[in-house]
Amino acid sequence: MRKSFLFFCLSLLFFLSSSCKFQKLLKSDDTDKKYAMALQLYSEKDYSRALQLFEQLMGVMRATDKAQKIYYSQAYCYYYSKDYTMASYYFKRFSSNFPNTREAEECTFMSAFSNCQNSPEYSLDQTTTRDAIKELQAFINTYPESKRIPECNDLIDKMREKLETKDFKIAQLYYRMDDYIAAITSFNNILKDYPDTQKKEEIMFLIFKCYNKYAIQSIDARKKERIQKAFMAYNDFATLYPSSQLIAEAKSMKEKSRKELELLGLKNQKKNTNINK
Repeated sequence: MRKSFLFFCLSLLFFLSSSCKFQKLLKSDDTDKKYAMALQLYSEKDYSRALQLFEQLMGVMRATDKAQKIYYSQAYCYYYSKDYTMASYYFKRFSSNFPNTREAEECTFMSAFSNCQNSPEYSLDQTTTRDAIKELQAFINTYPESKRIPECNDLIDKMREKLETKDFKIAQLYYRMDDYIAAITSFNNILKDYPDTQKKEEIMFLIFKCYNKYAIQSIDARKKERIQKAFMAYNDFATLYPSSQLIAEAKSMKEKSRKELELLGLKNQKKNTNINK
């Protein structure tokens, strides 16, 4: 028990002494010592204190041969601290300021990768996700022979899948709200923006379903035209997916609409007969 307490006291004393020395160094004008300590803290993974020194050094060493190391280490300090917004910013600054260095390719990739790490759940704002895709594509264009290209393509696929999921959920929401025209537009946009989507079969079925529901709920004067559009959507779906598990439900809906169309024809025929009388 006494040994544990003694160890605790010694550790606390060492921490306080170290902290005091660090605070004194922060206030000093000795940039060489600050630089050496910043690199030491970085190697010890003490990224928080290393950053404090790097931020001070950036202003006074911007035009020296140490600036490259400072920019590089600072970016990784933010990255390892999981501050991906700042990490992306400083990786990008490194690539911009030192485009001909061997680390430029790495930092260009890490800027994009940091945005990927910062990409939120699909239900939230996806600005960062779109920025990540743009940067990954820019990396591919700039370094087409890079070994990181397969990883970039995989990351782009993951980011696009998240955007697609968000768009799909929005389209579904329009459908549940009975806003069928907005739902149709949204589903069609998904097919256009994500031509390789795995949800194509379901989306084409939902487009037909939207057209069909919209037609059935329409006034008689617009019903025929809208049912015919629903039939066209059905034909598009059935042609591509004749063996779909959804085809039976689609056929059933189409048959009900066909009967509705026949009933509408009888109504119009009766109406015209009464007028002629």
